[in-house]
Amino acid sequence: MAGDPGSVKEMLRVGRRGGPMLALLAFLLLGSIATAIVGGVVADKTNSVAVGVIVIPPAVLAALASLVALAGLIIVEPNEAKVLLLFGRYKGTLKQDGWWWVNPFMTKRKISLRVVNFETGRLKVNDLDGNPIEIGSIVVWRVVDTAEASFAVHDYADYVKVQCESALRNLATQYTYDTHEEEKVSLRGHTQVVAQKLREEIQERLDRAGVEVVEARISHLAYAQEIAEAMLRRQQAGAIIAARQKIVDGAVGMVQMALEQLSRNKVVELDEERKAAMVSNLLVVLCADQPVTPVVNAGTLYS
Repeated sequence: MAGDPGSVKEMLRVGRRGGPMLALLAFLLLGSIATAIVGGVVADKTNSVAVGVIVIPPAVLAALASLVALAGLIIVEPNEAKVLLLFGRYKGTLKQDGWWWVNPFMTKRKISLRVVNFETGRLKVNDLDGNPIEIGSIVVWRVVDTAEASFAVHDYADYVKVQCESALRNLATQYTYDTHEEEKVSLRGHTQVVAQKLREEIQERLDRAGVEVVEARISHLAYAQEIAEAMLRRQQAGAIIAARQKIVDGAVGMVQMALEQLSRNKVVELDEERKAAMVSNLLVVLCADQPVTPVVNAGTLYS
């Protein structure tokens, strides 16, 4: 443990029950005071210095020792821990809630084990495409190793804050804000995947501080103000193009299916020119924005 703070691992410690120790120390203190008083009275009545020297100093010392020992009484609340150090050396962690007594010369550091919510500020970063965006996150964390939290980093709460923001910045540069390709992960379209990736990246950074990341998720996501309007138009255009691509793919498939069924069932025999006309008409009908008005041919197929 000595030398490398990162090598300090948590050791659980069990103290003595505070109630019995308080009763014992109170008995010792009162008994010492009573002994000193009685010794002084006896020495005064008998005019014996020896009685006073033999009885009073030990009684006083015992009373002082019991007073010092009272400083070892500590209270540990639920979801709280006390890190114990003796003359600069780590001696263990007391996690069990209750009233305890430990060595009064030990230094007791209080560390909360409760779950903590931390919200990063709105960070301005560039996504994978280089577009400036605003992004923020909420991180839920707690201390699981009190020794590492106390000795591996200077201030574990501040360390969590800085590393969460750093991980969020790094994550934002790995993905685009939005994409119309289903297999490509984006910040806006795959929130669960991004949240899991963010939690893993933050956890990797906080392992050395004895902190567990319970949950991490994106709380704010938007284009930066200076490009928001332009990117909205681009996003709308991209959505229209993506929708048109799906419509065209579906229309081509339907036309192909219609031609195959006509040929297979021998409903009508079409030459290449008529097939081209049929394909053109079907595509117009299937891909048009407005309802199509049909024209009924009352003549033959070729007129």
